[in-house]
Amino acid sequence: MDEILHLEKEFKSKIDQSDNLQKIEQIKSEAFGKNGKIGELFKKITTLQGEDRKNFASNLNKLKDNINNLINSKISLFEQKEINKKLSEDRIDVTLPGRPISFGKIHPVTQVIDEVTAIFGEIGFSVAEGPDVENEYNNFTALNTPPHHPARDMHDTFYLGQDKEILLRTHTSPVQIRTMLSGKPPFKIIAPGRTYRCDSDQTHTPMFHQVEGLHIDKNVNMGHLKGVLDYFIRKFFEVDKIKMRFRPSHFPFTEPSAEVDIGYELKDGKIVIGEGDKWLEILGCGMVHPNVLKNCKVNTSIYQGYAFGIGIDRLAMLKYGINDLRSFFETDVRWLEHYGFDPLDIPANYRGFSR
Repeated sequence: MDEILHLEKEFKSKIDQSDNLQKIEQIKSEAFGKNGKIGELFKKITTLQGEDRKNFASNLNKLKDNINNLINSKISLFEQKEINKKLSEDRIDVTLPGRPISFGKIHPVTQVIDEVTAIFGEIGFSVAEGPDVENEYNNFTALNTPPHHPARDMHDTFYLGQDKEILLRTHTSPVQIRTMLSGKPPFKIIAPGRTYRCDSDQTHTPMFHQVEGLHIDKNVNMGHLKGVLDYFIRKFFEVDKIKMRFRPSHFPFTEPSAEVDIGYELKDGKIVIGEGDKWLEILGCGMVHPNVLKNCKVNTSIYQGYAFGIGIDRLAMLKYGINDLRSFFETDVRWLEHYGFDPLDIPANYRGFSR
């Protein structure tokens, strides 16, 4: 019993005399650590018998609780003093102006996707989507792409396995295949999204954005395709008239196929769409090849249609005067501040803003 009283007096004295958090932590370790004095006394209980053992254990537990409470109170006191010291040293000047709220910007690619979707929506097209990771059949075979076609080579396509069965889609045409396989004609869709090819320079990146269109119905012809593209180009570039020409081309999935050029001229170093005698390629298109329709279980004696594909990044570059495609993906906030769009601007995403 005397031993417990002596130990209590010793620790109370040390706690009272402690003047910083480090010292009180040392006292705590001395009392309750692995070889602490109070812990050592607990070992003595096993040597006692009967009533002596009971009284010793009871008094020792009271000692432990008292010392623990005193230490915790002292720790709280030191912590509060530290907080008060920091508050007094780091005073806040409430008269200073607040930090301005920084608003985000809509990326030009997102803006153009919204514009394209809205314009085609006006003439009855709906939006269809599909996965970025595709199978070889939807990306190539169903689209009438022969086995020896260079687009299937590894230097042009990102394959996800040695068997070349799974890949990152090289265009959004697989969405057209999925749409036709999962439904019945007529079909009138656009498919915007990310696409991937092994290419990188000022006008190409390994990941880019496309929007492809598909219209399958009875009696659909090239005249309908020309009318749709003329409407879209005029609306997108916000011009009343557009010079447009169809150049014969070849794509495995369309026949006949064409590349579309639009007229432009240079004024003060800027491209002006719709004027001049220069030509600029903007998209590829054509009538859907009968083999593609057959692969999708569409009756070619009743239905036919057209398809087209447009580079969204290229549209953004032409409309908003962006020279380097790679800058779209460099995550430079300064670039986005310059070329981005305020979501609260009027008009909003329904139409773009000529610059």
